[in-house]
Amino acid sequence: MFVSYKWLQEYVDLSGVTPAELAEKITKSGIEVEGVEVLNEGIKGVVVGHVLEREQHPNADKLNKCLVDTGADEPVQIICGAPNVDKGQKVAVATVGAVLPGNFKIKRAKLRGEESNGMICSLQELGIESKLIAKEYSEGIYVFPNDTEVGKDALEQLNRDDQILELGLTPNRSDCLSMLGVAYEVAAILGREVKIPEPQADTSSEKASDYIEVQVEAKEDNPLYVAKVVKNVEIGPSPVWMQARLMAAGIRPHNNVVDITNYILLEYGQPLHAFDYDRLESKQILIRKARDGEVIVTLDDAKRELNSDHLLITNGAEPIALAGVMGGANSEVQSDTKNVLIESAYFKGATVRKASKDHGLRSEASARFEKGVDPNRVRAAAERAVQLLAQYAGGEVLEGSVEADALQVEPAVVSVTLEKINRVLGTELSMKEVEDIFARLQFETNTDNDTITVTVPTRRGDITIEEDLIEEVGRLFGYDNLASTLPVGSSTPGHLTEYQNKRRMVRRYLEGAGLYQAVTYSLTNEAKATQYALEERKPVQLAMPMSEDRSLLRLSIVPQLLEVLKYNSARQNDSLAVYETGAVFLSNNGEEDLPEEREHLAGAVTGLWHSHPWQGEKKPVDFYAVKGILEGLFDKLGLSDKAEFHQAQKDGMHPGRTAEVLLSGESVGFVGQIHPTVEKELDLKETYAFELSLKAILEEEVSPLQYEAIPRFPSITRDIALVVDKGTAAGELKGIIKEAGGKLLKDVHVFDLYEGERMEPGKKSIAFSLKYFDPERTLTDEDVTKAHDKVLDAVKEKAGAVLRG
Repeated sequence: MFVSYKWLQEYVDLSGVTPAELAEKITKSGIEVEGVEVLNEGIKGVVVGHVLEREQHPNADKLNKCLVDTGADEPVQIICGAPNVDKGQKVAVATVGAVLPGNFKIKRAKLRGEESNGMICSLQELGIESKLIAKEYSEGIYVFPNDTEVGKDALEQLNRDDQILELGLTPNRSDCLSMLGVAYEVAAILGREVKIPEPQADTSSEKASDYIEVQVEAKEDNPLYVAKVVKNVEIGPSPVWMQARLMAAGIRPHNNVVDITNYILLEYGQPLHAFDYDRLESKQILIRKARDGEVIVTLDDAKRELNSDHLLITNGAEPIALAGVMGGANSEVQSDTKNVLIESAYFKGATVRKASKDHGLRSEASARFEKGVDPNRVRAAAERAVQLLAQYAGGEVLEGSVEADALQVEPAVVSVTLEKINRVLGTELSMKEVEDIFARLQFETNTDNDTITVTVPTRRGDITIEEDLIEEVGRLFGYDNLASTLPVGSSTPGHLTEYQNKRRMVRRYLEGAGLYQAVTYSLTNEAKATQYALEERKPVQLAMPMSEDRSLLRLSIVPQLLEVLKYNSARQNDSLAVYETGAVFLSNNGEEDLPEEREHLAGAVTGLWHSHPWQGEKKPVDFYAVKGILEGLFDKLGLSDKAEFHQAQKDGMHPGRTAEVLLSGESVGFVGQIHPTVEKELDLKETYAFELSLKAILEEEVSPLQYEAIPRFPSITRDIALVVDKGTAAGELKGIIKEAGGKLLKDVHVFDLYEGERMEPGKKSIAFSLKYFDPERTLTDEDVTKAHDKVLDAVKEKAGAVLRG
């Protein structure tokens, strides 16, 4: 909302308060003033001039030589290129030495051999936006009324000696979408009186009811409709001061009738519409819902198809306006209009918003109806409009109004106790101080002991509960005056949950292992939606996808990470390790059920794992490097004893270099090499990836950490090389060894694998190192041999393994 400081002074005494000071006070009271614009800032030396003579420039077809009286001792010659300049006009003249917007200084000059002592100005040259200038002056100079005094400050005559406050209103403060609403607010802030217009127009002996009849079918959407008739208007420009106020508020002037309706919209916050009465071709106004497929041509000459959600103003047969949004072209006020029907109505906000949104028509009127207008200003706004029409358009106002009234207006009555006001605000206000604040707001009050009951005016539809009253007291008492106090009561320090803490631990570990964190889209396409999924589920389809490539919710993170590798590899960054913790979405196989959102951990590695050029060492990534990352992660989380890796087959993965990851015997993910055909499609080197259910890992129960002292007694190591079938996994043997070794066996690890020509077909040799010790004593060879023999017997019995000779 743009608020003219000079216009506001007509309603509230602003003496002693500058626009900047007023802006600060309004902001501190709860309505942000986003800026104060000085309309004549940087402009000087512009006066009203009188064109005494005009003739064609002797050396230029498009220039005019004008003799202009500027109020100085002698008229001056000015060369002007405006097509509409003419003898006898009163115009804005920038004299020699004047400064225009952009620090443009006016000097004496010669144009095509003729001297020019100044410049006749258009409104654009005085800093007014082209879109706000009336059509007749949009491509030429502005012409003042003939009674304008020569030599006067032209900016003052154009009301450019004003300052505009831009209010950033929240949706609940629609009462300040009018000058009167702002006036009430400012008067309350300053503790001064509000001067409200009291419209009263002389009326003829003819009655409006003889000319028009109003009928409302859609009473819920239009409970109040007021029509007034003004005859014999003279269409012409509106007064300069009115045009200036409209332009300052961001509205383009048209003619006196239309400008008056827009002026009332700004003054009262009540949208009006003017119909050409004779073009209605009917004495009836019927307000009804549109029929599906019905068509109206609006003022912008657009043909609009309607439906039953839209509210129409009709002449009984044809639509003449889309209620609250825009009028119809068939009833537009034009230059030959003589008789005018003024509409002032209360339309339901939701209905106007629906029509405005459906047709892409957002206007000052629709914005006010959507947020809610004051029902008690509907009639007053109509009276004010016809008063101005009689005054500035020479109209003859017919007696009375024609109304359809089904509106029941009951002001809100809200009570609050003084104790609660002071408790919430932390103040010690007396009942007298609270009553004074509500009196400044012009709210009626009634006090009963500690309780104050407030009757809220209909203009303040945002006040409905006691907290609203407390807010009014607080902001007008002054937020700066509220005491600064610390919170009282017990508080709980913030902390991470165990799950959040473990998730951070996972991220830190992976980054410490050399992986970069990636963040990818949760949306994917049909080809990738089910790739590498840990569970087979039907992917979730978006109702309104932004593109085909982002039309489904992902079931796996790996495809997105492979795209990250592909993108970087194409830019010569071909050795890369990335990870992501993010959500996948599992459908519940029900059309209306929301998908289950699960957090997964995924990673992808390609290129070199180690590169030490100084030592001449390069090591490409392999299965064991990526498996080692996961083993280290499980060790960090205390899950090493519960984690297992079993060889597996998975679509899109290398058939011989893929393992299923088990936790406490349950599958939680996979790790392995991407299938060579997929690597080729993505133009990647040998690439390894993993994906785990992060939720399952982090929610797994972990035994509490226990301190173990460094052993004082020596350990004994035994190495064994076992010959087994090629299909026997080292992990299987390791499990058998650990189970059979008993409490003396503390560590088992693989240190060699042999599959060569000295090995019989179908066999391989796996070598293990076993460490035995007892923290309480020194072991003897007999103790170790006894435990070791149990191990050998177990691997022979359960895996058919024999010692390699």
